[in-house]
Amino acid sequence: MHYRQLGNSDLKVSEIALGSWLTYGVAVEAKKSRACLARAFDCGINFIDTANVYGHGAAESFLGKSLRGQARDSYVLATKLYFPMSDTDQGLSAEQIHKQVNDSLRRLSTDYIDLYQCHRFDPGTPLEETMQALTEVVKAGKVRYVGFSEWTAAQIQAAMDIPDVVSFVSSQPQYSMLWREPESEVIPLCKNNGISQIVWSPLAQGVLTGKYGKGVKPPLDSRACNPQMNFFMDRLLDDKLLKGIDSLHPIAADLGISMTQLALAWVLREANLAAAIIGASKPEQVVENAAASGIQLDAAILQAIDAVLESLTQPPQ
Repeated sequence: MHYRQLGNSDLKVSEIALGSWLTYGVAVEAKKSRACLARAFDCGINFIDTANVYGHGAAESFLGKSLRGQARDSYVLATKLYFPMSDTDQGLSAEQIHKQVNDSLRRLSTDYIDLYQCHRFDPGTPLEETMQALTEVVKAGKVRYVGFSEWTAAQIQAAMDIPDVVSFVSSQPQYSMLWREPESEVIPLCKNNGISQIVWSPLAQGVLTGKYGKGVKPPLDSRACNPQMNFFMDRLLDDKLLKGIDSLHPIAADLGISMTQLALAWVLREANLAAAIIGASKPEQVVENAAASGIQLDAAILQAIDAVLESLTQPPQ
C-alpha cells in the first residue's frame, strides 16, 4: 500500500480508503462487515470514511464497536455532517456542528475525529457561522482537520476568504472515468491551496469493474441487484455505455490487472488525489481494490483510455 499526504495536514493516508455508504451497519451483515474491515487493515488501508447519515448512525456505531481493538493512532477516521438526522437536525449551523460532532464521537467510541467533513454546502447558514463553529471543534480537540464534500469552486473560495478560521485540507467529490466534473475548477483551485481530493464512487457504483457487461444480467450478489444499495444506478446500466466500457477490458488485460484496478489506478494518476474511497461487501473485494495502489499508467495507456472515454461522450454516427 502506498500513502499520500492529506492536503496541508500531517495525516498520511492510504491511497485506497474504505468507505461505508450503503454497506456497513446497513446492507452488509455484521460478520462480513467486520471481515472487510479486518482485511482492509491487513492490506495496509489506514483510512476509514463514514458519515453520521449512513444508516442514520448505524455505520458510525458499527465502526465504533469494530475498531475498539485497533490502536487509535493506527488509522485515520473521517466522518461527515449535513444531511437530516431528524426532522429538526440538519445543516451546518453552529448548533448542529456542536451537536452532531458530539453524537458522532459517541457512536464512534473515540475522543477525536481525524477529518470532519461538511457533507454538502449549506445555503441556509451563513458561511462565517459554519467556519467559526468548525474552528471551535478543532480548538476543543474534538476534530483534528476539516474538509468538505461536493462544494463548488466559488463556495470553496468563499470559505478560504474568511479570516481567522480553520483551513480545509480535503475535498470529497464524485470522480471517476465516467464523471470528470471536478477537473475543470475544483481540482485546480484545491491544488493551489493545500486541499487534497478524497474521491467517492471511483468505480461508478461498480460499473467500471466490468461485471455489468452489455446484454448480461447483473450478478445476483451485485450492487445492482440489491435494493438497499442500487440507488442512482439506472443511468449507468445503459447498453451503449456498457458496450463502451467493455472496450477497456483489453487495456486492463494487457497490463495484467483487473478492470477494477485499472479504474482505481486511473483516478490515482491525479497528483491532487490523496485517496480513492471504495465500498466492499466481501473481503476479496477489499484485496483486489487495495492492489490498485502503486499501479502506474504510462502516457500511452492513458491515451488509449482517453480514446475509449471520448467515444462514450460522442453522439452516434
